Amino acid sequence: MKIKSIQLLVNTAGGIIMGTGRMKILESIDRTRSINKTAQELKMAYKTVWSKIKSTEKNFGKPVVLADRTKGTELTEDGRILLEKYRKLKQRCIEADDQIFDEVFADQA
Repeated sequence: MKIKSIQLLVNTAGGIIMGTGRMKILESIDRTRSINKTAQELKMAYKTVWSKIKSTEKNFGKPVVLADRTKGTELTEDGRILLEKYRKLKQRCIEADDQIFDEVFADQA
């Protein structure tokens, strides 16, 4: 038996800002500098990737990517900070959840 933790960052209205899927999208954009390449890499439709980016920006209240036809697509400073903080939050939550799980289920190991 083990625990599977899911961290979902939402705004006060419940709109999704960041989850594992959106984290992967931003990581891929940061690496490939392309929404199209990100869509291919993640086996998603371009429109789906774009919609998730736009939804994140709407719910976050700030732009997270900057698309430029000549320079490519890159994360904004706010997007980069959001991604970095989400990674830290996710890792710390998983570590805490694992510790709590081990304490609660210690007698069933």
